[in-house]
Amino acid sequence: MLNSYRPLLSVPHLPGLFAWSLAARLNIAGLPIGITFLVADWTGSYALAGAVSTTLTVGAAVAGPLRGRSADRGRTDRLMALCGLCYGVGLVALALLPAALWWLAFPLSLVTGLFTPPASQVGRALWPRLTSGRTRTAMYAAESTFQELVFVLGPLVAAAAVGVGGGAGAVLLIAAVSVAGSGGFALTIRRAGLASPPASGPDTADHARRHRSLLLRPELSLLVAVCMLLIAGLAAVDLVIVAWAREMGRPGVAGVLAALWSFGSLVGGLVAGGLAGPPRLSRRAFAATAGVALLIPLLPPVLELPSPWLLIPVLFVAGLAIAPTLAAATERISDAAPAHRRAEAFGWMNTGITTGVAFSAPVTGWLVDSGGPALGVVGGTVMVLLAAALTLGVGRLGGTVPGDPDGGGGERDDG
Repeated sequence: MLNSYRPLLSVPHLPGLFAWSLAARLNIAGLPIGITFLVADWTGSYALAGAVSTTLTVGAAVAGPLRGRSADRGRTDRLMALCGLCYGVGLVALALLPAALWWLAFPLSLVTGLFTPPASQVGRALWPRLTSGRTRTAMYAAESTFQELVFVLGPLVAAAAVGVGGGAGAVLLIAAVSVAGSGGFALTIRRAGLASPPASGPDTADHARRHRSLLLRPELSLLVAVCMLLIAGLAAVDLVIVAWAREMGRPGVAGVLAALWSFGSLVGGLVAGGLAGPPRLSRRAFAATAGVALLIPLLPPVLELPSPWLLIPVLFVAGLAIAPTLAAATERISDAAPAHRRAEAFGWMNTGITTGVAFSAPVTGWLVDSGGPALGVVGGTVMVLLAAALTLGVGRLGGTVPGDPDGGGGERDDG
């Protein structure tokens, strides 16, 4: 099963770049827990906690394509270092905000979100410069799989920090980790000689002028919508886990349960990455939907489990299809995007993801406040189901706009 990943270890600079790119993403998994506890401690409302998270992710969503264009045209090492530093400063200011001035969290979160380090889109745009063919397919599978380590470690670290220093302590720790990860990734990019964008063909500027938005490409826009709804549903489950643990008076449980859910995703990704043949996005997305739906009858008010640990095997199974689905979607975006605009394409993917989180957080918070954790997961299931339904159109739409010769890397039958 692991044989398909072994060639990646021999690609110069790739292991170090991959490791640091993951380190620079730890804030993605840990910050929602820290923000939720921070704002809930201030206000006692999960809806307001979701609204603050929404504001942070709105800033990241707006900046995604802009950061992608900057990475496609300028030095990515400087971009990563600057964004990491500004993002860290913003999180420190948020953590130290007096509770009486909690409303200032909204403008502060918006500005901080604008400087979210673009580690994932920079990394995903770098992999085709270092790999090709089956090795590139293995790289995207490995990224989506081992990114789950971020979602295992991030919640554990954040939950431990909450137990020691509350929500403020968790946000401060995430700020420090984000600055260190972004700086390390920037330095590794520079040492690998990949800080500058690849040389473009003579007609690249003309194509860029004629097709300013990659969302004019039907398959890309559909894939962005798929990622938006998929992550919205998964983020709903994350918030439900946090809310449930807090209501039980056991905040440390949230990190453990979220980590075990992500561990299931990691195992599923490892298995899927070793399978022969092209990934089937639709089948994987519907499997992810079924996994999320498994949680509904096991949460309050439908069922009051005597111990939260009884949810562990179900969370593991529920997570098995997550990484495989994300890997398939990421590779399809890489295929559909022009080579000289991949960072921008993945910026739009990040915008879709952060928009999904921004939409999901207040809606899920309201559902949990209104009907308990089970109703929150019902909302998440609906979101993932919509994403799965949209995947049925992927592969049936062209990857380029009419008359555009600068298309992506071809299309596959999604079967």
